[in-house]
Amino acid sequence: MTAGNRDTANAPQVNDLPIGLTASGTRTETDSIGEIEVPAGHYWGAQTQRSLIHFDIGDDRMPKEIYHAYGHIKKAAAIVNAAADRLPRWKADLIARVADEVISGDLDEEFPLYVWQTGSGTQSNMNVNEVISNRAIQLIDGRLGSKDPVHPNDHVNMGQSSNDTFVTAMHIAAVQMVESRLLPALDRLREAADAKSREWEHVVKIGRTHLEDATPLTVGQEWSGYVAQLADAADHLRQVTRGLYRLAIGGTAVGTGLNAPPGFGDQVATKIAELTGRPFTSAPNKFAAQASCDALVRVSAAIRALTAPLFKFANDMRWLGSGPRTGLNELVLPSNEPGSSIMPGKVNPTQAEAMLMVAIQVIGNDTAVSIAGGEGNFELNAFRPVIINNVLHSARILADMIEHFRLYLVEGAKLNTGRLTDNLERSIMMVTALSPVIGYDKAARIAHRALDEDLSLKDAALKSGVSRELYDRVVIPERLTRPGVAGPDHKHTKGRPD
Repeated sequence: MTAGNRDTANAPQVNDLPIGLTASGTRTETDSIGEIEVPAGHYWGAQTQRSLIHFDIGDDRMPKEIYHAYGHIKKAAAIVNAAADRLPRWKADLIARVADEVISGDLDEEFPLYVWQTGSGTQSNMNVNEVISNRAIQLIDGRLGSKDPVHPNDHVNMGQSSNDTFVTAMHIAAVQMVESRLLPALDRLREAADAKSREWEHVVKIGRTHLEDATPLTVGQEWSGYVAQLADAADHLRQVTRGLYRLAIGGTAVGTGLNAPPGFGDQVATKIAELTGRPFTSAPNKFAAQASCDALVRVSAAIRALTAPLFKFANDMRWLGSGPRTGLNELVLPSNEPGSSIMPGKVNPTQAEAMLMVAIQVIGNDTAVSIAGGEGNFELNAFRPVIINNVLHSARILADMIEHFRLYLVEGAKLNTGRLTDNLERSIMMVTALSPVIGYDKAARIAHRALDEDLSLKDAALKSGVSRELYDRVVIPERLTRPGVAGPDHKHTKGRPD
């Protein structure tokens, strides 16, 4: 056993102090550059304060999910270091206790840094190290800023570098966001759409291609398309997210593992997997893991790809619900809020519009991620903050939007069966059913005659020599939606109707 772990009997008493500092004014903290004053009412230290001064850019703060992920890293590293007698057990326990506060979000106010900072995420890593150090010192009645007996670098950051821990935190945060929020929301939307598809399975409507009338299908069939698109996109997102399970931890500065003990990356990754309940492992090639952000680029692209079926779904719903008197008006959309400050009674498809705007934002976010992902110069991609901010932002707003879209639009949508029936009766494109029986050219002449003379399809067919018996036997809307199951009798000779 090392000398460090023989001092367990002399470990200071840990007090059950609530989170928070009541001091006013400032206190002096130090780093390798020198002294700096920091707010006495916060746990962060010198490097955090310098970052706040030098990168006071906009209102974009580093996502809290990064810090929660960092809590898992610091806890796992402390446990591994203590098990190997590199860190006194009582210090590891203290670090782990504060790391749990980080993970739970109880210390969120202590992580104020901006997205626009050093591209490696060094200042966010040090922000975590400093907060854990000072909170641990507070718990044993020590002097904040003294770095004694828990040092932010020597103890909290033991065996680690910002270069391997920040991208590890990125992966953990992205996995948790996608798997805990985005995919479950998507699954619930798919289930809601599937319920509508089954409910409307036998309701026949006129299809549309090129925005023009086409042959019939059922509303359930139409909605089954949305269900299948969402399922395919979810499957793809699940598949690419698995690439995030490989963590850079253990690579330290440039991927060689300098200052990290042998096996440290594997051990910490195993512990992170245990703490999070997800199958994280140590990346087999730390040079790729640290010089690139390829796995996150692929996840961002998959999230962007998800916007395609969502964009179509939302667009179809707002067009099918357009009206109520002069639009398509096949769907009756929920009335969630007034739609105009000047036109009484107006209701708009606001959830669909919001979905389209969110999709556009996600597409823009992915463009930035793609560009930043290609900026991995030599042994480090130094554009990590913008990458993870955009990935988490996309996943978060899309998860929220999908949930709202389901609750406030899809689940409350109803059919205007009167309009559907009227469209069926007025449709010309059901002449397609006659084409194999009487020939394409004659069927086309009937369609044009119906339009030119403003006739129903049936009247135009009868006036063109098609018998009523043949028409009624062949042109059956319900059968036309499932031709392979109950298709019309096509045993007639072309051009020779009964």
